[in-house]
Amino acid sequence: MTPIGLKSPPARLPRRQRTTADLRAMQRLMAHALYQPLTPADDLAPRFRDGRAMADVAASFIKPNDRLSSLERLQIYARCYWYRVIDCVYDDSPGLRALLGEQRFSALVRAYLAKYPSRSFTLRNLCSRLPQFIRDEPRWTAPRTALAHAVARFEWAQTVAFDGEARPVLTRDDFADAPPAKLRLALQPYVTLLAFDWPVDDYVIAVKQRDALRGEASHAVDHGPRAASHRRVPWPRRGRVHVVVHRYDHRLFYKRVESAAFRVLEQLAAGRTLAQAIAAAGARAKPDRVREWFATWMELGWFCRR
Repeated sequence: MTPIGLKSPPARLPRRQRTTADLRAMQRLMAHALYQPLTPADDLAPRFRDGRAMADVAASFIKPNDRLSSLERLQIYARCYWYRVIDCVYDDSPGLRALLGEQRFSALVRAYLAKYPSRSFTLRNLCSRLPQFIRDEPRWTAPRTALAHAVARFEWAQTVAFDGEARPVLTRDDFADAPPAKLRLALQPYVTLLAFDWPVDDYVIAVKQRDALRGEASHAVDHGPRAASHRRVPWPRRGRVHVVVHRYDHRLFYKRVESAAFRVLEQLAAGRTLAQAIAAAGARAKPDRVREWFATWMELGWFCRR
């Protein structure tokens, strides 16, 4: 599996590094070696992507010392890379991990990172393409791929809400005189609208509560909390829900909204005018209800300029 977005490694390196191009070539070769999945024993693969012996590839840019061969020295870096990024996905995906179980989740994470290694200066973005990977390669999550995809979307939305960009909040004075047929409102970049066929929000909250009990139980003397903390959280039953993941006062929140309200928000996010958005919600968007919705949304600071 070739990592997406990474240029091919050089076939060979110059004997001496004389230019910045030579340095880039060496860095690219090392990156390919590090991003290549480890073996089941967490060792470097015996062969490089192009069929060369990994030991020969390592020797082309890393010197051995009196204790470690070139391959062994490169393997230290490879393990550090993989263990770090795997830990980050584990931390950001408690619901998905609980849904799949440790063994299947581990296989999913390693396959995902092999195809989509980190491309950002921050590990915050590591799971950004995990929902897409689950959808594109369902074999890692079958037969619960649809549910796994929903959980991954919900957990990525939490990352977005936690530290996504915040733009100046619109106030009533900003659009008091604007006619609804022309008024267009944008949602804050950290707000994510999610419609699911399962109560994914309740499921992930239950997983986090169980894990919190597990952490407390590890320091407890009695065994009451410990027994509860090891129980499997039941998979959610089907049921349509509409959730807005956002933050308020620097804290993460999930807010359920009714389907008509969700439709209004979807339409506004798509660039429709206020009149078009309300009309799209149909007969359920009664004037009194619409006023209540907007009073809440304005208080939460969800709207900004387009």
